[in-house]
Amino acid sequence: MSNTPDKIRRYYKFIRFMLKYWNSDLFRKTSSVALNDNIEEDSDHDFDQSPEELVEDLKAMGPTYIKLGQLLSTRPDLLPDAYLNALANLQDNVSPVPFEEVKKIVEEELGTRISKAFQWFDEKPMASASIGQVHRAELHSGRPVAVKVQRPGIRKQFLEDLETLDEMTQMAVKHLETAKTYAIDEVFAELRRILVNELDYKKEAQNLKTLKNNLQNFEHLIVPAPVDDYSASRILTMDFVSGKKITSLSPLRQLENDFSELVEELVEAYLQQIINDGFAHADPHPGNIKFTQDNKIALIDLGMIARFTPHLQENLIELLLAISQSNGEKTAKTLLKMSEQTEDSSPREFAKTVSSVIMESENSRAKDLQTGRILIQLNRLALKTHIKLPVEINILGKILLNLDQIVAMLDPEFDLRNAIQRNVHEIMRKKMLTELKPENFFSALIESKHFLERMPERMNTISENLANNDFKLKIDAIDEKRVTDGFQKVANRITLGLIIAAMIIGASMLMQIPSDFTIFGYPGLAMLFFLLAAAGAIILSYVIIFRDENLNNKN
Repeated sequence: MSNTPDKIRRYYKFIRFMLKYWNSDLFRKTSSVALNDNIEEDSDHDFDQSPEELVEDLKAMGPTYIKLGQLLSTRPDLLPDAYLNALANLQDNVSPVPFEEVKKIVEEELGTRISKAFQWFDEKPMASASIGQVHRAELHSGRPVAVKVQRPGIRKQFLEDLETLDEMTQMAVKHLETAKTYAIDEVFAELRRILVNELDYKKEAQNLKTLKNNLQNFEHLIVPAPVDDYSASRILTMDFVSGKKITSLSPLRQLENDFSELVEELVEAYLQQIINDGFAHADPHPGNIKFTQDNKIALIDLGMIARFTPHLQENLIELLLAISQSNGEKTAKTLLKMSEQTEDSSPREFAKTVSSVIMESENSRAKDLQTGRILIQLNRLALKTHIKLPVEINILGKILLNLDQIVAMLDPEFDLRNAIQRNVHEIMRKKMLTELKPENFFSALIESKHFLERMPERMNTISENLANNDFKLKIDAIDEKRVTDGFQKVANRITLGLIIAAMIIGASMLMQIPSDFTIFGYPGLAMLFFLLAAAGAIILSYVIIFRDENLNNKN
């Protein structure tokens, strides 16, 4: 993908960054929290690197690492507040691209002059992010729009950085047990998929259409519609939504307004996306949420979305209800049902710890930021006990963690768990009604028809096999060869043990017979039998204790 000098420079840049932060106390604190270790809280602690230094280092690393910093800024469970606030500035405090370059990209993508496509185009960007920047504009029809333009050369740079990260990740998983345990190669694969999708604005335009259609019944939620004729792979034109970041909501406005109904609608909308639509806005951090003057919420930046299969949605319904009811046993049971387990897995330990975590978080409110954090914590517990949960669980945790932050800003005393219980039941009712659509009914009818058509033939085959005594049941419950080998090993050990015992008894009997041939003053033949028996016993004991498969790893 790139020549050797460029690759060496990228490796050098990455290794230099890691060496700087690997042994820092900031990294140790982050790792301890991530692994759920017990550490002392010290809000006044001065870390080796300041928040501003971390931000500048990420900027120097380039846009890919800026994007990683943005993801970190939405994780209050990992970093101190000062670092979260500093990283949040990465979301809209990146140096803008000169307008001449923006103009060139717009005209290349649209195939016409910018003055012909737009009646007015603001040269100064509204916001400048790591992948692109947004300009206000107006179509010749008078329609106000926001135009997102991708940074020049960003795709090539992203792919090269991702190639470096991929190689480093594979190396870490190969040589470091911790990296393997926490499956950082799979985490990176998911990150790569997300970032590559964000580079294609055509996909984001389609995401906007889908989400707008799915949320059309929520009157206080706004999703800007894309303008297809003015959008392409590196440019996205959509309706302009006037508003401020939800983080800039003033305390006075919070006191003057009751946002409980708005919060209820927002929670219902996200639950519908997750457990009914199977298509969710996966990055609802405060920077992607606008609060309008008429107290509406606009969901923008649909570069990152999550998809949930129908089977997974059913499990997520059970999981969310179990968590909202503080039912630790049911939560653990649902997670285990969704998981992949190996010989090293410890489901009992996992279930016990899950129950404790769920019980400790009972009666929490929005200001406690518990719901999403719990899911992320449960995912880490699963990794620690060698249980592999679907990656969607971590995505859901991230969605709910960001949602917790927004809800806490609008209504700190809001009970998110009760809201989940109320809305899940209603959404389930709507989902069942949706599944009773005629097309679903006819699909089931066709399947039933095929089943009934084949039934007589199958019944005739079964009855014929029974009559001819040819009916067989094949049960693949055990490894027959392994069991046979095991019995053979046991038989060999018993036989060898009997031979050794016979040699010892024979040696004892020969001790009573005088002989000119002696060893250590005892009859020589008897001593030979005894020494051979002793050697055989020692070898057999060694094999049984140290060599038998799984004996030392039975726990």
